[in-house]
Amino acid sequence: MLKRYATILILISSLLVSSAAVGAQDAQEKVDLDAVNKIKEEGTKRSQVMELLSYITDVHGPRLTNSPNYIAASEWARQKLAGWGLQNARLEPWGPFGRGWSLEGLTVNQIKPGFAPLIAYPKAWSPSTRGTVRGEVVYFDAKTEAEMAAFKGKLKDAIVLLSTPAEVKAHFTPKATRLTDEDLLSLANADEPRGAGRGRRFELTEEQKAAAALANKKWGMIYSEGAAVVIEPSGRGGDGGVVFVQGASMPAPAEASYESRPRPWAKGAVVVPQLVMAVEHYNRLIRARQKGAPVQLEINIASSYHDRDQMGYNVIAQIPGTDLKDEIVMIGAHFDSWHGGTGATDNASGSSVVMEAMRIIQTLGLKPRRTIRIGLWSGEEQGLLGSRAYVAQQFGKRLDSPAQPSDPNAIPQYELKPAYEKFSAYYNLDNGTGKIRGVYMQGNEALRPIFRAWLAPFKDMAASTLTVSNTGGTDHQSFDGVGLPGFQFIQDPVEYGTRTHHTNMDVFDRVQEDDMKQAAIIMASFAYNTAMRDKRLPRKSMPGLPEAHSGQ
Repeated sequence: MLKRYATILILISSLLVSSAAVGAQDAQEKVDLDAVNKIKEEGTKRSQVMELLSYITDVHGPRLTNSPNYIAASEWARQKLAGWGLQNARLEPWGPFGRGWSLEGLTVNQIKPGFAPLIAYPKAWSPSTRGTVRGEVVYFDAKTEAEMAAFKGKLKDAIVLLSTPAEVKAHFTPKATRLTDEDLLSLANADEPRGAGRGRRFELTEEQKAAAALANKKWGMIYSEGAAVVIEPSGRGGDGGVVFVQGASMPAPAEASYESRPRPWAKGAVVVPQLVMAVEHYNRLIRARQKGAPVQLEINIASSYHDRDQMGYNVIAQIPGTDLKDEIVMIGAHFDSWHGGTGATDNASGSSVVMEAMRIIQTLGLKPRRTIRIGLWSGEEQGLLGSRAYVAQQFGKRLDSPAQPSDPNAIPQYELKPAYEKFSAYYNLDNGTGKIRGVYMQGNEALRPIFRAWLAPFKDMAASTLTVSNTGGTDHQSFDGVGLPGFQFIQDPVEYGTRTHHTNMDVFDRVQEDDMKQAAIIMASFAYNTAMRDKRLPRKSMPGLPEAHSGQ
């Protein structure tokens, strides 16, 4: 208890010192409080954010890139944005992606010992089984390459249990949490990241490399022998019926780079049928099998590929600016999702928030000086594909791989477009339903007095923290990676990593309405403030790019 009180006193002292240090600068930053108050009123009393969320999730459902659901949902979003009066609302192609996929039907039952329906979901791009597959399971429990030899000839047309049982423990801490004062203080006191914007390799440990190599060889054997269907338990600690499920697995050469690995969405890719099962149900099968009981299942996966149009599409629309209309402010979120649930917290929530922010600005008749543009991205779940392609087409690109540069010590090279210098900022939302608590400044300390002034009207909404830290894993990286100001807001985690992220429980009912309203209000305010500044936002220095400037 004493430690908590001491931490809170430190937080208060830190905020007072910080306020004194930047007070003079804050005073120079213009904030149109009249417009902010109108945004608050519209976003609180006449919000449409949950109605938007329900259309995206309940009506259109999961939105795997290039699936019929994604195309229908994106056309709905385009029409909605145009109906509000936004200009040039369109589905903008960003480049070849590959085939879409949809699930048409599923049966997964235990037949012996005793009948039981089982909780399981096909991985995305899993093909249909050849009708209903019935038979005893084969537990492919080889722990070394030498042990794999014992399974030669046994996997053809088999129902294969691939992984070892997963440990399940009771939960003595809540699934849902919000950021504490201590968490926010830690973020506020974070050191400036080193090498911001530089590509860095992610290095596996030797043990992880060996495990990955063995798993790849096991998948290679499964494919070469032609298993009927492969079953794995839900990963990432999913239990209690929560199933984490993403895309189908394919074997790849050990030396293959991330970019060159085979993709199940590629046209003509041959994929083995695959399921992810609730861990408790999977473990039950393994235990019965180990005790010598005959474990028999019946499985029928009915799925379809959609490869008529291989192109990927983003949804783009804008509110035109006035005297600085050739300069751009963007807000965005990824519109695609995985398929286990309806993609509510990942990321219909973010998409609804940025759509609502655009509606608020347009409905109020605010006249931003710069053009405010919305981007709803596809292909985010497959590697930020839609937003990376958009940035490359509109503003510029890095000529070597940002994920795995050929020489991490070399100065990166870029190819920049004329519009690069006309871009001010991009704001992203993609960390679930949690309310906004502040901003990750991505190593750009020059933004602190600006963002502090913009957050000041929202202290009563619990949003006041600024951290120089980076955060990753979503579409702001596409902008930040080429030196453009791109930001993700700090959000309360709520149930994101424990219950909803990429799971069958990622549905409308897990989204918190008050958090969504708060986020849309702050998103609209940041977009409007950025559009009204005399100067564009300052940029951080990055090797290989023009000198950072103040936006003059």
